[in-house]
Amino acid sequence: MLRSTAIAFFLVVTGSPLFAAPPNILFVLSDDHSYPFLGCYGREEMKTPNLDRIAAEGIICRRMFTGAPQCVPSRATLMTGRSPVACRITRFSSPLPRDEITFPEILKKDAGYFVGCCGRTYHLDGSGRSPEATAQVFDEHHMATFKDRFDYVDASGQDNVPAKMNEFFDQRPKDKPYFLWVGFSDPHHPWTTGKNPPDPAKLQVPGYLPDLPGVRSDLAAYEGEIEHADGDFQRVLDIVKERAGLENTLVIFMGDNGMAFPSGKGSLHDPGLNVPLLAWWPGVIKPGGDSSALISGEDIAPTCLEAAGLPVPERISGVSFLPLLKGAKFEKERQHIFAERGPHGSATFNESTTASGMDYSRCVRSARYKLIYNLTPNMRYTPVDSGNDPSWKDIVKAHEDKALATEFEDLWFTSPRPVYELYDLNEDPDELHNLYGQKGLEVATLELKTALQKKMILDFDYLPLPIGGDAKPKGKAATKSDPNRAEMFKKLDTDHDSKLSTAEFSAKRNPADAAAWFKARDVDGNGSLDEAEYIARTVPNPPKQ
Repeated sequence: MLRSTAIAFFLVVTGSPLFAAPPNILFVLSDDHSYPFLGCYGREEMKTPNLDRIAAEGIICRRMFTGAPQCVPSRATLMTGRSPVACRITRFSSPLPRDEITFPEILKKDAGYFVGCCGRTYHLDGSGRSPEATAQVFDEHHMATFKDRFDYVDASGQDNVPAKMNEFFDQRPKDKPYFLWVGFSDPHHPWTTGKNPPDPAKLQVPGYLPDLPGVRSDLAAYEGEIEHADGDFQRVLDIVKERAGLENTLVIFMGDNGMAFPSGKGSLHDPGLNVPLLAWWPGVIKPGGDSSALISGEDIAPTCLEAAGLPVPERISGVSFLPLLKGAKFEKERQHIFAERGPHGSATFNESTTASGMDYSRCVRSARYKLIYNLTPNMRYTPVDSGNDPSWKDIVKAHEDKALATEFEDLWFTSPRPVYELYDLNEDPDELHNLYGQKGLEVATLELKTALQKKMILDFDYLPLPIGGDAKPKGKAATKSDPNRAEMFKKLDTDHDSKLSTAEFSAKRNPADAAAWFKARDVDGNGSLDEAEYIARTVPNPPKQ
């Protein structure tokens, strides 16, 4: 009865009569892979024909943001549909707690899937087992849990993926759908697998990095590793086609977090969080899809569950983007994404530790603005993994020679760093000009702080909240919201999507007056009003009466 109900739900959710059974799900995860480093995203110097073909035949997503700029907490978010804070894995070397349920376990239990992982380590059974005192705790309390969670578990590396995939399919019962997570090491630092990388002189240096010889050489090596991953990706597809067929298969390719460059891995700036996301599902996803909707790493779990015809547990905070994949109206599209940063690696703390090893920060990002909340601003900035590479050495030399551009000086060499960073991503997509505290941005700042406050409370975050109970902010941000407007917001929000469209806002109002006020209140410029924008008593640049 449960299985037939799940199939019926699947047909309702997908709207596709082609497959009466839940799809097989292939989830391929590259390592330290930032957007837009694929040919299909416009990096013309890169040779990634296999991923580009999947993108052309499916959908490319431009605003996928991981839950953290580090491997372990990001993967916890992908597997649980919850933030790293909520599932208690902000310390990099932690194992996933046994009571945190992964979505493949739900697929296995409730829909009869055979589930497995292979390739690069999945990182969620604890990445640090030394010294002996740590190993003893792990063993005594049985803290490594993935062999209990999944039917097949391998972490032997990218080179062994073909053999391990064949083992997986040998063990899989033919009458069961499957979920397989394939992990690549590419393009994790150091970058050594690229055989014919792009010419450093001909590639485009992104605006969030200075154009220096060391930066160019490192970027070329990095892109070479992604090109190597592209070849391995095709081998994965070939094995799936041979062993199980691709006809009813949802293929998802994404990065686990951003690139090991300054402002990338370990940083809450976009290069640390914004990763490629491609999806392909013949007969369901139409070719040529291209989306700029905000998507979080928390959203992978509910999307896969709904694709399999299963309800999403209330415990999961992610939002299913299955309607987006189907080309349907995406009514629950996110207004914000969130991310956290905590300790990195397994080293302990001492007086020489820099931000690459330990940094506590949180961020919230809308379509237009990002707020970063730094709670350890005195930690000296150094990049994760690549501090001894030519790129950072050239940057440090330019700094010492007083030849580094001011925006990079402010970003990486200011001490202490600012507690708050605010960026207008329409005007400053490279996040080089901190606008926090500037006039005219009070409402946008309060909106982001309010959203972050809510997220931190709901996730039981242990860090101080951004809006203190005794704080008395000055200026427009101090203006209290009107409770009557909060009630009116609920009445106007007729489709219950927690935002007001132009039509909802303009109901029973003079059209010209409504249009002027809508524009003034739409602080983030995304074409809708959230509750914070609507209830604010004061707005910047109000229409003249």
